[in-house]
Amino acid sequence: MTAPLRAMILAVSPEGVIGLHGAIPWRHPGDLRRFARVTRGATVIMGRRTWESMRGRPLPHRRNLVVTSRAIEGVETFPGLALAMAASEGPVWLIGGRAIYEEGMGSCDLIDVTYVPDHVDHPDAVRAPAIDPAQWDEGPLVQHEDEPGLTRRVYTRKAPREA
Repeated sequence: MTAPLRAMILAVSPEGVIGLHGAIPWRHPGDLRRFARVTRGATVIMGRRTWESMRGRPLPHRRNLVVTSRAIEGVETFPGLALAMAASEGPVWLIGGRAIYEEGMGSCDLIDVTYVPDHVDHPDAVRAPAIDPAQWDEGPLVQHEDEPGLTRRVYTRKAPREA
């Protein structure tokens, strides 16, 4: 029996930025459409700041889990990523922020990265954690199917993930 998918999905600038001042610092509607399509019907796990960036509204057609030390009305919360993952069934997508991605590197099967051309050079910018080539196979760089001008790459784990 195959274990359910455990993955992370993110978009990064050429500088590796994933966020600025509690928001995504660009707008690419085609990438948002693809994100919705890929994660639909799955569990999405995010940190508290990512939840707050969505104005406290759960993403529709997905089970939304937030990793935080406090209860938040209107969404399931867990004090740690491992507990949120353990409570999940079926496919799981980690959707941010940096701490969730960093901690989730050992628990995921793949990393789905969209590369945006928007340059973000700001001291407060949040950057994605590095993807270790010793642990991840880099897939081919492909054109984004929903957004001209963007590219994507999927990284797959070289060795079995942690339990």
